[in-house]
Amino acid sequence: MHTFTRTWLLALVAAFVVSPCFAENPTDKGFVSLFDGKSLDGWHAYPENSKGDWSVRGGAITGIGSANRLSYLVWKDEKLADFELRFQYRMVTKGNSGVEIHARKDKSGKRPYEGYHADFGDVSLGPNVLGAWDFHFAKRREHPCPRGTSLVINEDQSAEATELKNATQLEDIRKRDWNKVRIVARKNHFQFFLNGKLASEFTDNASEGQLKRGAIGLQLHEKGMEVEFKDLWLKTSKK
Repeated sequence: MHTFTRTWLLALVAAFVVSPCFAENPTDKGFVSLFDGKSLDGWHAYPENSKGDWSVRGGAITGIGSANRLSYLVWKDEKLADFELRFQYRMVTKGNSGVEIHARKDKSGKRPYEGYHADFGDVSLGPNVLGAWDFHFAKRREHPCPRGTSLVINEDQSAEATELKNATQLEDIRKRDWNKVRIVARKNHFQFFLNGKLASEFTDNASEGQLKRGAIGLQLHEKGMEVEFKDLWLKTSKK
């Protein structure tokens, strides 16, 4: 091959190669990247003694559980209200993971954080974990919201559940491979999408104890598990 032609082709290929963190750059306006593909800038571990569980490897945020405890990697803006969060995750091993939103430190000591929790983990964990909303409250009732459910929490904290049509199914989840997550928080309505389909949603009408704003935290659940995250993008609402 002519030297000039070969050089031109290599330059063309390089122009289209992007780092893992920018591979899924949303075309929608208003999204900002939460991960530069190289460092944990803007993130911190909680509890602080779990800092060593989090690192960057191969262009992805990597969490490896060193103990049987909940560990979170928390984004610096801890007063987020309405937003859309997009990212990809991959379960490298069996285990349970997820993302906590509207999170605040749990003063009761029950857990590190109170929050609304979008649950995902190994495909063997079933609909109560994979694609479900989990509620981490210090005092309130914690209703189940498994995959395929639309849940309405009433003012008195009772709840009503209906089945979602065309919800994410187990066969839609890629085992040991990358899965796309989209979390939408609008006032008291929250949606959890997995690989382009709505997995579960809820509306929180409780008269007391609503979590109206808070932090975003990536979760490790237990010792020995490993999970990776990449392509983290956030769009906040000014309304």
